[in-house]
Amino acid sequence: MTPGDADLRRILRRTRVIAMVGVSANPIRPSNYVGRYLSLRGFDIRPVNPGLAGQMLFGNPIAASLSEIDAEVDMVDIFRRSDAVPEIVDEALAVLPHLKTVWMQIGVTHEEAAAKARARGLDVVQNRCPKIENQRLFGELRMGGFATGVISSRL
Repeated sequence: MTPGDADLRRILRRTRVIAMVGVSANPIRPSNYVGRYLSLRGFDIRPVNPGLAGQMLFGNPIAASLSEIDAEVDMVDIFRRSDAVPEIVDEALAVLPHLKTVWMQIGVTHEEAAAKARARGLDVVQNRCPKIENQRLFGELRMGGFATGVISSRL
């Protein structure tokens, strides 16, 4: 069950706080530049990586786990291998009462964990990147000459 453009647009518009699981402090790693981009676009990024816990990234301390985040998280963005997803989703469902979306990055899917999140009323996006989708759906890629499949009268 893949969300369409209207669903992705709705998810991105309502999201304010994103817990980014598996974030890297290395600026050339995809998780880092995705987090940086999203933070520059007004999203509050809460980084999660036990190996970097206590350091600062995107203006917030890096948490060792989702349970350490002191904010009402709207979305969990997973930058981990697919086999790590069930544990992350289980923790998210247990400790994030305001969670609305589980987002799995490009190359990351886990249908059983997705079904569990959907059964709890959450939106689930798999094998996509919120940075790319935000750029595609809200006009940034069109300015670069990419055919995004989104028609708009905005320039």
